[in-house]
Amino acid sequence: MRPARQDRRGTRGILERVPDAFHRKIPLFPLSNVVLFPGVRAPLHIFEPRYRQMIAAALSADRWIGMIAVHPDHANEMDGNPPLFPVGCAGVITESEQLKDGRYNIVLLGTDRFRMQRELPEAEGRLYRVAEVELLEDPFEAAERPRVMALRAGVVELFTKLVRLTAAPGSSELSPEMFNDVDPVTLVNTLCQLLDLPCAEKQGLLECHGPRERLERLTSVLEFRSAELAFRSPDGAPTRH
Repeated sequence: MRPARQDRRGTRGILERVPDAFHRKIPLFPLSNVVLFPGVRAPLHIFEPRYRQMIAAALSADRWIGMIAVHPDHANEMDGNPPLFPVGCAGVITESEQLKDGRYNIVLLGTDRFRMQRELPEAEGRLYRVAEVELLEDPFEAAERPRVMALRAGVVELFTKLVRLTAAPGSSELSPEMFNDVDPVTLVNTLCQLLDLPCAEKQGLLECHGPRERLERLTSVLEFRSAELAFRSPDGAPTRH
């Protein structure tokens, strides 16, 4: 039996070797319940044969794959090739462990948003989907900084309020000061990925053009969630007047 293999290579060397070919095509990893954001890590368990093949190919090449969400109406078609949203997030495999039965545990670091240009035809022997993509920028102009920093402060306050509304009694208190050293781009992308939101809502956040637009949309999401929770009684039922 093959022993389990582990690869815990640092990201610095990996990110300095972005292949030119990546800007043309990338293997796709469609999921119905996860949306990856740039700068955020996602632990993933790979068990389907086609995606085990994809991970093996990526690890032997440039280590890049593209995570992309499946349209919610087609989430029950994951065994086939369901329709995909046009925008996904490229990621580099920073940690990997192959189990004895061929499954993988990996950590994927999101790097860049991309837009699908064209899905390539099926190829003999290849079980997974591949697409030509265009990398998308997340512009952050200096002139936007005051507005972005104000939005950042508001998002931290709303997120703190939301956590307090949902926290179990006696749990540790969350303080806005905990986020002081987190830059606004990392903050908004991390919260977008970690918050318990419907996949389609996260997809809308991913498709926002830059951190200012993403912070504005996340502000609206958090305001709605906070108001919804505040309206409910402790047992989860709406309050009556």
